[in-house]
Amino acid sequence: MNVVLGVSGSIAAYRAADLARELMRQGCTVRVCLTDAAQRFVTPVLFESLTGQPCLQDAFDEPERGRMAHIEWAKEADAIVVAPATANTLAKLAHGLGEDMLTTLAIASRAPLVVAPAMNPKMYADESTQAALTVLRGRAALVVEPASGEVACGDTGQGKLAPIEEIVSATMTVLRRSRALAGTRVLITSGPTHEPLDDVRFVGNRSSGRMGAALARAALLMGADVTVVSGPASVAYPLEARVVRVRTAVEMLAACLPLLAGADYVVGAAAVADYRPESPVSGKIRRSGETLDLRMVRNPDVLASLSRAATLPRPVFVGFAAEPDEGLEHARRKLAEKGLDAIAVNDVSGLGVGFEAPDNALTLLAPGVLEASGRQTKLGCALWLWERVAGLRGR
Repeated sequence: MNVVLGVSGSIAAYRAADLARELMRQGCTVRVCLTDAAQRFVTPVLFESLTGQPCLQDAFDEPERGRMAHIEWAKEADAIVVAPATANTLAKLAHGLGEDMLTTLAIASRAPLVVAPAMNPKMYADESTQAALTVLRGRAALVVEPASGEVACGDTGQGKLAPIEEIVSATMTVLRRSRALAGTRVLITSGPTHEPLDDVRFVGNRSSGRMGAALARAALLMGADVTVVSGPASVAYPLEARVVRVRTAVEMLAACLPLLAGADYVVGAAAVADYRPESPVSGKIRRSGETLDLRMVRNPDVLASLSRAATLPRPVFVGFAAEPDEGLEHARRKLAEKGLDAIAVNDVSGLGVGFEAPDNALTLLAPGVLEASGRQTKLGCALWLWERVAGLRGR
């Protein structure tokens, strides 16, 4: 496994040496590329001695005469890791500015990108930095969020380089992906649905769309052609995925039905509202009494409706069941009632997993299958799930 480690000009640059060593312990060949600013903190000799590989510094470096390093390294990379990633480097990566060897190499490569920001907390919170990270996430980059604490200048907040083990874990997650979905078409529903009460209010839920976005990123990394039908979610979906935006459960079903033909996998990760107001009010409901009675009617079951509408050859249908406990018996009933091939159960009662959280923990149920992912990032869970779901095709 070939990793290009990009080091930019943060005081945390010295920790990149530990990162390089840990990646090598995982069996990776590590090649390091330093920005000009990084060389104010660390030297090429350090990384060449540590990795046994040449260290690139200038956009015109050629360790092998006649072989353009920014192209050769880009082709051979299985992952590009930028750690630490400064605000300046993030902006260049987001906007495709090939102003040095690192950014030029990243533009030339189709390898997965992992970025671990490190900077002053105010710089990290700045709108321009967050906009750059949103763009990179939209291109399926994996962002290892910085830790909170006191930084070198004495300020306190989120901006410290993440622990080395977290960056290594993220890198190994993308390196261990397979191409099991190459040549397949994937349809994913994602996010919440908003069922209008009036023109300004709605009935909804806490789904952020992060799991759906992770499933889309993972499927793209594994070679699939991906379409996402998303309810109102602020999460960034990969730019390589086709995204259809909807609002309600009825709209979601209507958008999915014409996309069903030709799909190899259909994954229902959306948190679809079970009920909707029977008669939404035009305008705004005014406060008029101590109570307000609402009559709710049942929404269509999007995934079950798609399963019933599917013709041969049928896609593999995978559902999600967000439960406040293990919920396996309820999930088994869903598996049969909805006509699914598999269902992923996630316990949303725990802290730091499930709704609005970066991590998840899944239990996969399928005929003859009962397997738990353990707690992982949502991208890690998505890759884990796709590896297993891919094996259901043709069964």
